[in-house]
This record gives sequence, structure tokens and C-alpha cells, in this order.
Amino acid sequence: MDLMSGVIVCLGVFGAVRLLSLPWLCSLLAGLGLCVGWRGSWKYIHVALRTIKRDLMCLVVILRVRFSMYRNLRHRSTIPALFAQMVTRHPDKPALICEATGEVWSFRELQERCHAVAHWALAQGWAEGDVVALYMESQPLVAALWLGLAMVGVEAALINHNLRQHSLLHCVSVSGARAMVFGTEMREAVSEVSGSLQSDMVLFSSGERDDGEKLRSLQVQSLDFLLDRSPRHPPHHALSKGFNDRLFYIYTSGTTGMPKAAVVVHSRYYRIAAFGFHSFGFCHDDIIYNCLPLYHSAGTIMGVGQCLLFGLTVVVRRKFSASRFWDDCVKHNCTVILYIGEICRYLLAQPARSSEAHHRVRVAVGNGLRPSVWEEFVQRFRIKRVGEFYGATECNCSLINIDGKVGACGFNSRILPSFYPIRLVRVQGEDGQLLRDSQGLCIPCLPGEPGMLVGRINHTDPLRRFDGYADQDSTNQKIAHNVFKMGDSAYVSGDVLVMDEYGYMYFRDRSGDTFRWRGENVSTTEVEGVLSRLLGHTDVAVYGVSVPGVEGKAGMAAIAHTGGQFDLDAFLIAVQKVLPSYARPVFLRLVPSVDTTGTFKIQKTRLQKEGYKPQDSGEQMYFLNSRAGCYEVVTDELYSAIMEGRVCL
Repeated sequence: MDLMSGVIVCLGVFGAVRLLSLPWLCSLLAGLGLCVGWRGSWKYIHVALRTIKRDLMCLVVILRVRFSMYRNLRHRSTIPALFAQMVTRHPDKPALICEATGEVWSFRELQERCHAVAHWALAQGWAEGDVVALYMESQPLVAALWLGLAMVGVEAALINHNLRQHSLLHCVSVSGARAMVFGTEMREAVSEVSGSLQSDMVLFSSGERDDGEKLRSLQVQSLDFLLDRSPRHPPHHALSKGFNDRLFYIYTSGTTGMPKAAVVVHSRYYRIAAFGFHSFGFCHDDIIYNCLPLYHSAGTIMGVGQCLLFGLTVVVRRKFSASRFWDDCVKHNCTVILYIGEICRYLLAQPARSSEAHHRVRVAVGNGLRPSVWEEFVQRFRIKRVGEFYGATECNCSLINIDGKVGACGFNSRILPSFYPIRLVRVQGEDGQLLRDSQGLCIPCLPGEPGMLVGRINHTDPLRRFDGYADQDSTNQKIAHNVFKMGDSAYVSGDVLVMDEYGYMYFRDRSGDTFRWRGENVSTTEVEGVLSRLLGHTDVAVYGVSVPGVEGKAGMAAIAHTGGQFDLDAFLIAVQKVLPSYARPVFLRLVPSVDTTGTFKIQKTRLQKEGYKPQDSGEQMYFLNSRAGCYEVVTDELYSAIMEGRVCL
């Protein structure tokens, strides 16, 4: 009896005995009795006993999501159509709450605003497949814009509002956007790049227009004025798109180069939101506190998606505030919070306040929660359930930690590993090259052995699709062939994880030229390009370095500098203009030259190993003191203080 047949029989016996109303334990033992004869391994039985409840919980979720997705696929459902069903069920229920203004949009009001956006888009002459870039801080209008555009088949490109200059231009260009909508809080950034935008690019702004002369000089139209005069009834447009067609783009840092525009289709949006709802015990009357940026999938899919598809209320905060977090949760009676690992650490660093003990939050959902922070976070803030998950916007190998295993980002069943076709495979080298066996297939990792996470691609299965990026070359770079078996293809995550004997997965590191800092992925090659241009094309090596007790890796730049004075103040001012805060180097190292290969590829292995410890070679090492707003020399005393956690990063 093979693995698949054995497990099917086990589950069949389990179900049959349950139907006969025998106790649950007897049912389990009946199924495991077959496993004993089948595998003959008491260790396997031990693992099965420890994990079968978890696996069955996840099996129910997967089947529930799969069946609903196939139903939506048959009906050619779209996210706007599914949202319309929610409006019909409870039109007057609060849908989105703007924490900054206190404004509350009911489901009906949100839909009417989406209709206004749809009419505005049609009036501009845009057709299905056209793209509009959205560049603004988080607010309910962001959701109304991309959802209203989707009603008439226009695709939004959700631009990271921290980006400036070259990175901003790249993201707008790669999407092929015909227009840009920006918040007036971003007018300075737009002014800096306006001369480099395509000549036919149409600009719209939303928000307070206190700098009207500058906006008029950019020939910017007031979106608020246009939407106020736009009809609120459904647009007369027969949408030809279906469940597997494009919805919008979310930008993600790849292993090399500039941000890539990941394609999000309607089915992917539904899948991410549905797995969150069914996996982590959400209820239809939950109120979600969402302080994550709406250009991220966590904020706009896992967060806002619960509102659009399952009828929950979502409180949208413009920016995260550690000091206001629990006060906001109490104020709005929130029952669910969204996090990234850094948020949890920031909250723990805050002094105790009464609101942290009087909130109604029972579920925290997100990713990147470190084991040491996990338990303290749960205990101090009295969180009953943590829903940790793993998954890039574009990946087909997402993981969920459905039973709250501390430190794990998800699991893969040891009883039925082929049911969800993902795998950790062996890699070598800094670039994470996949190792192959004598047959040319990838080599699976054993428990405890770190490996690259990959997921088999099947475009006929909405759970196994890989829709890639706007750029086909970027898409091809994430696909490997002959992974599970000859002739197949798989998505390569670029992330190294490790699995224990029970199938729990733990995040280990990111391969390639990307590291994570302040909850954001930082492309080292992108930062190298920016710094090199600032310094007259000087050789620059950028990499991440670990700091004790701090989540992720801090950015460090080794700069080739020989002789003369290096103007640290001018350098910092220039960096602040062109790089978001999380991408600015925390440490600087001035070196005579940067190690390179024979083909001039920068080598970072030695630099990463040496880190930011002061060297005896006369090189200069600096640390960015964020409170003082300047770089200061890393002395032995400062190095010790950083290593001991006495310096705030």
C-alpha cells in the first residue's frame, strides 16, 4: 500500500467510526491501527498521534477554500461581485473606519464610492487592462479606488509610499500605468519625478490642497472634486474579466534589482483572505485593527479582504503608532489585530498602560513573530490566539500555523506530505542554487536540515497557480523545472526554512541579495545602485548584518573611499531624500576597495562575517544614531553597547 492509499484508508476508517458515534479516541486508534501494519514504524505512529488533529484541522480549511474557489471559478466571480453580495447582506453595517478622521463608511457607502470611481474611470476613457498607479498613505480611499477601478476592469498598481525618485519612477514605469493618483501628502515626491514621467501621464491628487500653486504647475486634477460629481449608481459596464484575471499589482522586493510588480488575480486575492478567515477563527462580527500599509498584501488582502469578502469591519490607521495602538483597539472595540514581527517588539518596548489590559482583542494575525517575543507578547497583552503565516504576495507555497505552535510559520503534513505539494530542497552557495541528484531532480531536505522552500506549479488548480510579475523575465527567474519529478515546474521562494520531525516549518533566512528590516524586504542591489550614484559611481557593497535582540538584519554599506574627508552629514541628507527609512544603512564601513570577482561582481562574504566590529586596519566604521540624527564612530565601547542591547536601533 503506497502513502496516498494508506492515508486515504486511515481517514476513511476515521470517518466511518465517527459516523457510528464511537468516541473520538477510538476513531483515531482505529485509523492508526492500519498505519502500524502499513508503515511498521512506531516513530511514525508517534508523529501521527502528535499531528493528526492539526492536519485534519488544516485539511478541513483547505477543502473549504478549494470548493469555494472552484465555485467562484465556474461562476466567473470577481472581487467586486463578491463584495456586492456582502453589501446586500448588511448594507448599513460599518465596513471601513478611518482612525485618523473617525469617518465611518458603511458597506453601502463604500460601494457607492466604488461606483463613483468606476464612473470616473470610464469618463477618462480607460478600458479593461489599463493600469492606474496609486501612491498615497493608508486610508479607506485606497480600497475604494482599486475596487472601483476593478469594477470596470482597470488594474491598480499599489505603489509603496516610502519610495522616492529612481525607485518611484521604476515602479510607475514597469506597471505601464496611464495615470497616477497620489495623496497630497506625497506632492513633494511627485514633484521630484514629474519631469521624468511619460508625457501622456495624467496626474490626479486627493487630500488637502494647501499647496495649490505647486499642484497646478504639475497640471494635477483634483480627484476629490471629480468623485464628488460622479454618479453613485452601478456603472453600465459588462465586465469580461473572470476569477483568474488580473486585479491589481503589489510590489515585492526580488532577490536582485528593483522592486517587481507581482500580479494579483481575483482568485489569489480570494485565496489569501479566505485562508485567513477560515484558519484563524475569525467571526463575521469581528472588528480588525489594521495599521499595516495598504500597498502590502498583509494590509490590503489579509486585512481589507476580510471586510470585502466576509463582512468584517476594518479600522484603517494611516501609520503604525506604538503609543496609540492599544488605545485605538479599546476605542474601536477591536477583536483582531494584524502585525508584522517588528510591531510586536515595538509594543513590548512601550511602558505599561491600562488600555493593554482592557482591550477585547483575542486574535493576532501576521508574520515574523520571533519565538522569544512570541510568548512574552501573548502573556503581557493577553492574546488568546496567534495566527502566524508565511507567504509572499506572488507565491504558491504559503504556510499557516493553524494551532499556535510557538515560533513556527506553518507546517507540512508528515502523514500526507503530497496533499499540499511544497518541499524544502537542498541548496548551495550564496545565490541559493538548487542541488540535484543523479536523475536531475531536486534533493528533499531531512527534518532539521535547512532548505529552499518550493511549490509545484499547476495552472489548472487555483491553489497552485503562479501568476508571476508584470515583467516576464522576472517571472521566469522564479521558476525551476524538474523539481518534484521530471517535466514539472515549481515556484522557488528564495527563502530558507527548516522543518522539525512533526512537520512544523521555521523561517531561517533569505537567500540572494535581499534582507528584511523594519518589516520590509530590502534589495541590496537596489540600495547599492542608489548609493553608488550619490557617490559618483563609487563601488558600494550593501548587505544585512544581525544585531542581538533585534528582528531582521540591519543594513550595512561598505564604501570604497581612499583619502580625503568623507562628508557624513551631506551623505546622510542625500540618503534621506532618496531612500525610505528602512533601506538607509544603519552601519557604514569606509574601505580602500570592495572585494570583487573577475567579472566585477561584488563579494560580500568577508564583509558580512566581520560585521560592524571595529577593525584594526585603520578602516572607519560608523553607526547611524537615529535619535541624534547623525552617523557616529563605532568605538569598542559603542560596539559592546550595541551587542548588549544598550543602544536603540
